Amino acid sequence: MDEPDPSLRRAGITRCFKEILHRDNRELVLILSGLWHIAMTHTDDPEYPSLGIFNLLSNLITRGISDKDWLLRDQNIYVPYYAAHIIGSYTMNKAEFAEKAVESGVIPPLIELLRGKLSWVEQRVAVRALGHLASYEKTFKAVLAYEQEVVDSAMQIASTCLEVVYSHFIVLNGMERLKYQCDLLTRGIGRTDLEDQKAEEWASQLQCWSLYLLNCFASKGRSLDLICREEFLKDLCEMWGGLVNHSNPGGVGLIRILCYTKTGRERIADCEEVVQYLSNLSRSSDDWQYMGIDCLLLLLRDPDTRYKVIEIAIFCLVDLIELNDLGKTRIRIGEAISRTLLQDHSKMIRSRFKNNPTVQEALDELWILKAEKRKKERLLTQEKVKEKRVLVDLKKQQAKRMFWAGHIEEATLKYNEALEICPLRLRKDRMVIYSNRGQCHLLLGDADSAIRDTTRALCLSSPANGHRKSLWRRAQAYDMKGLSRESLMDCLMFVDGCMRSEKKRGKRAKIPYYAARMISKQMEAAWLFAGS
Repeated sequence: MDEPDPSLRRAGITRCFKEILHRDNRELVLILSGLWHIAMTHTDDPEYPSLGIFNLLSNLITRGISDKDWLLRDQNIYVPYYAAHIIGSYTMNKAEFAEKAVESGVIPPLIELLRGKLSWVEQRVAVRALGHLASYEKTFKAVLAYEQEVVDSAMQIASTCLEVVYSHFIVLNGMERLKYQCDLLTRGIGRTDLEDQKAEEWASQLQCWSLYLLNCFASKGRSLDLICREEFLKDLCEMWGGLVNHSNPGGVGLIRILCYTKTGRERIADCEEVVQYLSNLSRSSDDWQYMGIDCLLLLLRDPDTRYKVIEIAIFCLVDLIELNDLGKTRIRIGEAISRTLLQDHSKMIRSRFKNNPTVQEALDELWILKAEKRKKERLLTQEKVKEKRVLVDLKKQQAKRMFWAGHIEEATLKYNEALEICPLRLRKDRMVIYSNRGQCHLLLGDADSAIRDTTRALCLSSPANGHRKSLWRRAQAYDMKGLSRESLMDCLMFVDGCMRSEKKRGKRAKIPYYAARMISKQMEAAWLFAGS
């Protein structure tokens, strides 16, 4: 390693890689640990990939799987994990490294680890490496040779890995846990609480990386009949990165890929549970809200699936029609939703929904708001708008007095009147009215109406999902419905808004006690291993 002459250095490293395979002492793990560190910190360095490191790693994994006596000798139990991890690190960014890895025969031993020949710890790094290899056009063909087995294994891992990690690690006390797994999780630090924390993180990664591997197949139209099995589609609704892996969309990422295919749309449209999940996600403050909306719009734009999903989706999407932007790239979302729902509007009313008055009512409401009322308000002068604002303020004051007097139903009716006369352009006034009416519905025990109104208020807020009172009210409504994940996300957004506000005013930021209690309750219900 310290040789200054490049040619001598390369020759020495090449010779070392050939000799390592025949080492049979503790130095082997130390060498691999050093190579692991180099691969993690110098991912794009071509030196080791060009000198035969992938041949070495492939042979070491194969030996660990086939020779149990060798695996259990000295510290060789660590070898397959480090070898698979190094393969994944070097193939993460560079297609040429992935090609060298495939040429060196890494896929068969990685698939053996994927099958579960050792444990879930090695499965995690194997599925990560295979996901990288499947992401490149040239090396995907090599993974495709094992299509049925890879897809079946990835689906099984995604569906069962949380239960496996929970039963094979989390529930065991310190003495029963395999030492090498504890060492790998905590880098030798120990402590049961840290082991639990890292095991939760790794379990989430194992699930998400399995989904990524399936994405590589689904995005190319491969194995759709396998992936679109109804039971697996339902399982996807329960898969999310959680708070430990918040950068990964979990199951909805794969569902979205499937919605871009005809087969995927047809299978998803036939699964009411998945459509309802997408509807709930679309009406949440989750980072992946836009993915839920995308999926529903793709289903609604396909004439073969439109009428299968609209009776569920419309009641969520109609609340989002005034949503402007989500971030910098998702703009005028409400307009896209309105256009999609209203296409062939009159035809639908005449034919499809004669016996479903609730769908007709939702479509009529959308038509009146986005077409008729908007058209009328174009003629309003500034003076007329000011007059209407005065009337709206009067109705709001009357509603507030009724609310504080305990006349909740009467207050709701006054808020209805205020919305009727409030011009569409007065977005802030309408946000407050919707939010306050949502609070009335909450006190009346009508969680569905409370969710509808607070969602509409959050669409009118700037930025979207930024109105703190509406977030807290919707969190309570979701709690009443037993939707712990949605309630948790609203709580977290609410607390974040509270803390930002306190900091702006120069005050010490602190979490409201009632929000802390709700977060604790929902985190327990939405915990990654809650269903295990």
